[in-house]
Amino acid sequence: MRIAIISDSWLPLTNGVVTTLTTVIRMLEARGHAVLVIHPRLFPTIPCPSYPEIKLALSTPRALADRLDEFAPEAIHLMIEGPLGLVGRYYCDRRRLPFTTSYTTKFPEYIRARYPVPVGATYLALRWFHRGAARTTVAAASLKRELEARGFRNLVYWSRGVDVDLFKPGGKNAMDYPRPIYLYAGRVAVEKNLEAFLDLKLPGSKVVIGDGPALPAMKRRYPEVHFLGWQRQQDLARYMAAADVFVFPSLMDTFGVVMLEAMACGVPVAAYPVPGPRDVVVHGETGWLDSDLQKAAAKALALEAKRCRAHAMNYTWEKSVDQFESILIKI
Repeated sequence: MRIAIISDSWLPLTNGVVTTLTTVIRMLEARGHAVLVIHPRLFPTIPCPSYPEIKLALSTPRALADRLDEFAPEAIHLMIEGPLGLVGRYYCDRRRLPFTTSYTTKFPEYIRARYPVPVGATYLALRWFHRGAARTTVAAASLKRELEARGFRNLVYWSRGVDVDLFKPGGKNAMDYPRPIYLYAGRVAVEKNLEAFLDLKLPGSKVVIGDGPALPAMKRRYPEVHFLGWQRQQDLARYMAAADVFVFPSLMDTFGVVMLEAMACGVPVAAYPVPGPRDVVVHGETGWLDSDLQKAAAKALALEAKRCRAHAMNYTWEKSVDQFESILIKI
């Protein structure tokens, strides 16, 4: 099958969407599918306001249509409700073509954290975007229930996976800091609620891996924290395996592949009991979920690495690709 995937989030960004797409596309091609990715680097771009690392594509309907018409897709999937996603939806609407979408990011809450935009208004726009889709994928059962309560329809489950050959238990000497070591990995941005972790009074050391617009300010505010910046996947896996607890302070993520990566390394997770962590972490076994993040971090420290690893092994990319194939609607 010829599959066109339109995504406003793509390399060189490092996030859950990009990790999912690059892995799934590689496996789809190995299964004999032809995949065309329409992404921002194919067009002129402008920096996203307040997050210049993200580039917003300036594509015209004609420019995108030329690429799609040349490829002649047999299925079209819109990954993000961004500028390219909007032009892709317009393309499908004009030609009366069925398409599928994904709900990957809580944009209403993300936008509200940065600008005084009512959450309800953004959800209204997102309901319109996804209303035309034959199916809209969500990665977590709790998110599906939440969106259904907000009037979203045709929601289907598309889980994620973890590379258990890359992310696996290893030596603890990759980080020579006082223990226990509490690690966060991900974007360093306002929506990640990172202060909730860095303000905790914890013994040992705090480590942050990742880049983002809030990184300079975080370094100034928390000089005692070890900020390691962006890391290649191989190095990220080494550092992750060397941690004692993975702390995930976000209240807005829709899944959190990075939590699976930590558990695959045998590292328990401390997080809030919100969608994302609730769907990925087995409370009291592979992590601790609590509205008191300090308590969650302390409780997670006592959990067994073997249980974390065993749980993560249930999330394979093979299953994820099977689900994605079954979700697509043939044109």
